[in-house]
Amino acid sequence: MEADRKLVLDRRTLILGAATLGSAAALGIATAGSATPAAAAVPGFPAFTRLGAALDKSALAYNPTNEIIFPSIRNVAGKVQNPLGNWYMYYAPHDPPGGICLAYADSLEGPWREYSGNPIISRTWSPHYSVSHVSSPHAVWNAADGRIYLYFHGENTTTRVATSADGRNFTYGGTVLTTGMLPSNVTESSYARVFPHPTKSDTHIMLFMGMQAGTRKIFIGWSNRLASGWQFKQDPLISPAAGEGGQLSGAHYWSRNGGGHVVYHSGAGTIHVADVGTSFDRENHLGVLYSEPVATRAAAPSFAEEDGRLYMFYEAGQRANTNIAIARTA
Repeated sequence: MEADRKLVLDRRTLILGAATLGSAAALGIATAGSATPAAAAVPGFPAFTRLGAALDKSALAYNPTNEIIFPSIRNVAGKVQNPLGNWYMYYAPHDPPGGICLAYADSLEGPWREYSGNPIISRTWSPHYSVSHVSSPHAVWNAADGRIYLYFHGENTTTRVATSADGRNFTYGGTVLTTGMLPSNVTESSYARVFPHPTKSDTHIMLFMGMQAGTRKIFIGWSNRLASGWQFKQDPLISPAAGEGGQLSGAHYWSRNGGGHVVYHSGAGTIHVADVGTSFDRENHLGVLYSEPVATRAAAPSFAEEDGRLYMFYEAGQRANTNIAIARTA
């Protein structure tokens, strides 16, 4: 039974709203024995093959809006206190009420289990805030103090942080980013992910979405303290190019291939790569890294490696009907 549940590869799970698109067979949905072939990747970057869905939305105890987005995958074995499994995945609904959620597994291919205490962070955290929703979790393990730093937005104008020693019970850490820290024509500042700076050992970078004059772009900030002291470049790091659907979001720093690359999703529904350099001083759009073969849209990628293979977790499907999917390199 456990093997049958692995990756939740049953047709009902993978349809991701296929009632409006056709039957599972017509969509070419992969089963355990027939993974969907990978599309050609950007030269020098790996090709990913979709394996299936990470979670069965119909089986989730906490599923207020039937859409979950923005996975953040972290290996927690030997790091957090009393881990539930080797891997934690943070995710969330986006539409109100949202709510930061946790799933866990012993391997990246699952089975992934929903944490019984979801949501671990809700839209009201007295006395700190009360908002319509919280979403887009991104977790960073900090070995210096043995804590996970979890970034999330709510409202779309504000990014916050909370910290935890066990990855389940969090202490509020405050606001780290608002639109007030950016030019006056930036009206959203959310979907933040944080990574070590590629050349400065005492610094982290934050990649996030800013809506500037109606266009969503990728911006960058930096700090030598994970919970405070963030500074932000006032100009966007990456703006939409031809073929990118006019909007960008869900940026992830790519430390492989010598670093200096950002992977992000576009309004065209595809995941792209740009070369920004390790000094973040250029913007060369390199093309499409991945196209979703089943649910028509791929977004918000998060990467992890196990047994020499690179995995990509991402949100699959049109907004308001998304699930978390898993793809893997050969």
